[in-house]
Amino acid sequence: MFEIGDKIVYPMHGAGVIVEKTLKTILGVEKEYYILSIPVGEIKISVPIDKINDMGIRTIVDESEIEDILSTLKLEDVEINSNWNARYRENLEKLRLGELKGIAEVFRDLYTLDLDRGLSMAEKKLLHSSKKMLISELSVVEGKKVAEVEKNLENLFKNENK
Repeated sequence: MFEIGDKIVYPMHGAGVIVEKTLKTILGVEKEYYILSIPVGEIKISVPIDKINDMGIRTIVDESEIEDILSTLKLEDVEINSNWNARYRENLEKLRLGELKGIAEVFRDLYTLDLDRGLSMAEKKLLHSSKKMLISELSVVEGKKVAEVEKNLENLFKNENK
């Protein structure tokens, strides 16, 4: 069970902070909800407390894991599935699982492909989602503003592509 102030990750949406616990009545059913504030896009999401275990919600990674995540992002010779359909399904599953390392891999691979030969609209959406999820968790873990984390991420890739 989480408490107000806990930093958590909601797969496919990103990381945020539980800012409130409230009762809501929807379709005549009263339930308790956490209100999650997500820094990317400055949005708030209501999460039903009784469904939290089914949604894949987890605590954010520890700050000591950030260096490993950043090393995953470094552009290297990584094998990327050439079958568009299979690659899309694999990447979507990684995003649905919501593990930061998998999200970083999706971002790295799609970013690399986009630079190399471009992406389909569906993969561009995955690239955007992975970037948003990655930035949101890094910003919450490091306690930095979203714009600062995004700039650091861009600089990481600029330096790798020199």
